[in-house]
Amino acid sequence: MNQIIKFVKSEKGATAVEYGLMVALIAVVIIAAVSFIGTSTSEQYSVVASTINPTN
Repeated sequence: MNQIIKFVKSEKGATAVEYGLMVALIAVVIIAAVSFIGTSTSEQYSVVASTINPTN
């Protein structure tokens, strides 16, 4: 019976879930930042390329 009470009061599972949610949120932020930076960089390269070679 004591083991059941200890299991119910244990917060290890809740901590693992919280860490999992934080990792997921961080991953979403990183993906969004990389996507935005990639798009911005691509546009800048296009401007530079058209400036260097205006026939394109």
